[in-house]
Amino acid sequence: MNKVGLCVRYDCDNFGSMLQIFATQELIKKAGWDYEIILYDKKTVSFIIKNLSRAFNLNFMLGKIDNLLKKIDLNKYPIIKSGDKLRQNKINKYRKKYIGPYSPIYKGFNNLVNGAENYDAIMVGSDQLWTPAGIKSKFYNLLFVPDHIRKISFAPSFGVNAIPKSQIKMTRKYLKRIEFLSVREIKGAEIIKEILDKDAFVALDPTLVFSSLEWDQYFKPECVCNEPYIFTYFLGKNTEHREAVEKLQKAKGLKIITCPHMDHFVERDIEFGDEKMFDIDPIIFLNLIRGATYICTDSFHGSVFSILNHKQFITFDRHSDTSNRSKNSRIVSLFELLNLENRRYTQRMTDISQSIDSIIDYSNIESKLEKLRNETLSFLDSSLDTTN
Repeated sequence: MNKVGLCVRYDCDNFGSMLQIFATQELIKKAGWDYEIILYDKKTVSFIIKNLSRAFNLNFMLGKIDNLLKKIDLNKYPIIKSGDKLRQNKINKYRKKYIGPYSPIYKGFNNLVNGAENYDAIMVGSDQLWTPAGIKSKFYNLLFVPDHIRKISFAPSFGVNAIPKSQIKMTRKYLKRIEFLSVREIKGAEIIKEILDKDAFVALDPTLVFSSLEWDQYFKPECVCNEPYIFTYFLGKNTEHREAVEKLQKAKGLKIITCPHMDHFVERDIEFGDEKMFDIDPIIFLNLIRGATYICTDSFHGSVFSILNHKQFITFDRHSDTSNRSKNSRIVSLFELLNLENRRYTQRMTDISQSIDSIIDYSNIESKLEKLRNETLSFLDSSLDTTN
């Protein structure tokens, strides 16, 4: 059986990313291929010396600072720190059960290059794996893969609206080497067209390739809360968004369930919400969406599973469109494809209680998704067709 090596963020403690990797694995199995997730340990002395310039990469350093600040803040609140650790344990148990198998650990770039020979193809995807912060690792951009081995990008994202001028040359270099090129967002396809003058296929995020009924077969629906509730899943820190949800609560008289302090420690979240859930893994996250009356989120996959489960929801922007940390393009692209632009929160929505109740034509959305699913599966089948 043919075997594909997967370059994915297996170590990311994010519910959506974990469900996305699971979906990717299932799609590869359905295509009749074997697979394993490639483990790469790049932290050699040589790598560190060559990549000292990353200390001057704003996005890279901001991510490191965020992680450090979260640890410092959690130490001030032992109960919250304990809850955060409980959640990490739950995610790790999910990862151990549902993600993998894994390759041996390839330590150092040369061993990674040699390890690539163990596969008939190597695939990167999905998620924000082509961000400017990670370009020098030569991993997610498949620069380690020898020319004679098939290279596939399956719905990765650049995570930005434009590539820094200093990285255009290297970006063009790695894009040219990928024989089967797809991205997750329209903006990503536009970036590739501008840099490479080549058309890239815009694929669905793997989580969207499966219908809600198919997800039900993988993970059986279970009741998390016996009363109506608003599920609020915010990864950002915006206070205004939380105030908007509290206004919705007053209008609807429903309890608010939150999953706080995921990417950041957010002091506002100490008081925000009626039930703060830490004992939660990707499957419980999915069930919280399934059972909610309303969903308010700034998460891409929070939006994805709201759509799949035909929910009344509002999606907030985690950052402004002009911010260099903005990740809005993936939501903009998805909502444009599905004609859901009115589900994005704007400051004109002083009261979201009416906006969130506006009718969503899920019959039309399912028709659009079915077409996009077929096109995405066709791309995947073609990329894994050994006669190509």
